[in-house]
Amino acid sequence: MVTDSKPIQHRGLIVGNYCHDILLHNNLVIAETLGGAASFISTVLDSLSLPFHLVSKVGPDFAHNALTANHPPLVVPTSLTTLFQAHFGSNHPDRILNRVKSCDPIRPSDLPFGSRFGFGMAVGVGGEILPETLERMLEICEVVFVDVQGLIRRFEDEEGRVRHVGLKESGFFHLLPRISFLKASEDEASFLDLEEVRKWCCVVVTHGKDGCEVFCRNGCLRVDPFEARQVDPTGAGDCFLGGFAAGIVQGLDVFDAALLGNFFGSLGVAQVGPPSLDLSLVQVVKEEMQKRKVQDSLCSEKIDECLCFRMPHDQDQFYASLVAAKDITMCHIQENGWNLVGSHKVVEQSNVKARLVLNSVQKEPISSVDSEP
Repeated sequence: MVTDSKPIQHRGLIVGNYCHDILLHNNLVIAETLGGAASFISTVLDSLSLPFHLVSKVGPDFAHNALTANHPPLVVPTSLTTLFQAHFGSNHPDRILNRVKSCDPIRPSDLPFGSRFGFGMAVGVGGEILPETLERMLEICEVVFVDVQGLIRRFEDEEGRVRHVGLKESGFFHLLPRISFLKASEDEASFLDLEEVRKWCCVVVTHGKDGCEVFCRNGCLRVDPFEARQVDPTGAGDCFLGGFAAGIVQGLDVFDAALLGNFFGSLGVAQVGPPSLDLSLVQVVKEEMQKRKVQDSLCSEKIDECLCFRMPHDQDQFYASLVAAKDITMCHIQENGWNLVGSHKVVEQSNVKARLVLNSVQKEPISSVDSEP
């Protein structure tokens, strides 16, 4: 824990609950894995050797203590770990997401006391980020990245189906002028009033296989994607945000940071759960980032400089270097047929690669969604 009142360079604060994620195809459980945006983002930041403190809550039923040993959660004895079911199938090709169980929210008192951080990331997935918690993060973090899903998601029906409310009705809108970067998926962006929100903070909108766009009051930038063989889309946006934030914090300009985000997003969809990142791949990424660095570190006074939408003169070289490193790594993963997270072999089932289901955290019968519109 940080003990003085000065921000430590590159030291981050990640706030968001770990989850149990269950993937179902035509109501058949094909995988159970560690979930929550914090789990995906911590994997990316750890791989890039970017230090951070993580605040996450789970219940005594949490099944992934071994995978989170480097960043252990707070265990709430009277609560259950947040549990999501992601449904795929012939009747609903797009993912249907339900929150089945919910852990306690993260409150301002759960954040480190007397500490300041170079950057913060509010990355809730199940309603655990409260307005007062985000406000506290804005007070103790120099630069704050926010995933809008943690602000606008609502879970109002009996099945916990994920729905959205407009950002203006979410209780967070008044904090926008103090947020540095707001990330949203293409679907979530329709709940933002993008033209209004971009006047207050930088908005990054992900478009899946089509890359991303960065919006600020003085411009818009579109960044190309990386090819990916999609296995599981869960966590792709989280991996993107981890890569984007790491790039910004470590001195890349906004174009290169967004390109790095797209790169990690493409790695995220190729495996089930938080991705296993090859050491040789990460080393190449670090070396390329060092070459591309335009400043030593990021603070609030440098945000405008970072958001100058200049196109790097040799952006193709950065893209090509990342593509080459990624191709080598993905060939290795596919040839060996392993998802290295948790050392469980990847198996092919219903056209979805999934980790073998062991010691299930799902105790109740799975509700059918085939009749849903």
